[in-house]
Amino acid sequence: MIQRLLPLATLATLFIALSLASPYFLTYTNLTSVVRQTAVINVMALGMTLIIIAGGIDLSVGAVMAFSGLLGTMALEAGWPIPAGVALALACGLGWGLANGLLITQLKINPFIVTLGTLGIARGVTLIISDGLPVHRIPKEFSFIGEGNLLGVPFVLWILVFCAVLTHVLLEHTRMGRYAFAIGSNPEAAWYTGIPVAFHTTAVYAYSGLLCGLAGMIEASRLMTGQPTAGQGYELQVIAAVVIGGGSLRGGEGSVAGTLVGAFIMGLLANGSDLLGISPYLQQAIIGGVIILAVAVDEVRKRRFT
Repeated sequence: MIQRLLPLATLATLFIALSLASPYFLTYTNLTSVVRQTAVINVMALGMTLIIIAGGIDLSVGAVMAFSGLLGTMALEAGWPIPAGVALALACGLGWGLANGLLITQLKINPFIVTLGTLGIARGVTLIISDGLPVHRIPKEFSFIGEGNLLGVPFVLWILVFCAVLTHVLLEHTRMGRYAFAIGSNPEAAWYTGIPVAFHTTAVYAYSGLLCGLAGMIEASRLMTGQPTAGQGYELQVIAAVVIGGGSLRGGEGSVAGTLVGAFIMGLLANGSDLLGISPYLQQAIIGGVIILAVAVDEVRKRRFT
């Protein structure tokens, strides 16, 4: 129970500290900026939550996001309607997720190696398709996804809430979620009890890829450009969000609420560092240190109860 409340207590403490440290932190403009900036990591981290719970890892999420966002914006540049462009990006992300899942389950290759390989493939293909150049000629209406408001609330927050509720339902009220916990806790025992491990592992990676496709279009909408180099280093932040939120890299543990808290902790760290004039290079070091601390706490807790 204490470990579950620790990320939330950390977020609250960080929020109060930044409120006292900077007069600009609690402004509407700044808080909505935090929501928009963290939306992409949040959406991707929801998919990563299922993967880590199932005992896997995915290093290709940033590259898949860039690939999906690029093809989606290229479709918009070619005159496709915005919903069709978004659908194409979702399909691209889903395809990469399926590829990861099938390579892991059918070829029995370690997820770290598979997704490290697909990271390089997706990056390379993205640069080849775009010739290394961003896509600029995008309809102005497309910016609403990343920068628009609905009922006074950033539209990306509505998207995030929908994705969070959907992921929570999948995790807590469907076979895929229950089996993900079982597979992550003990894959051999799960197989012996009749759980279709390969199918549900592939489904988890496919779902994560789908969310990466959506994140790619959110990022493109915020920047109003399809960047072939987008998402570099995002895999670190996405994994960190899950781990900081209580997910275990050993599998079998994690939650949607914890992941959201972890992502917002990193978002507040980045935003607070900017407001206080802290170097972005130091921000990366802080995130790395927080990851090590979160994993260390998890390891200590596990040893106490084993």
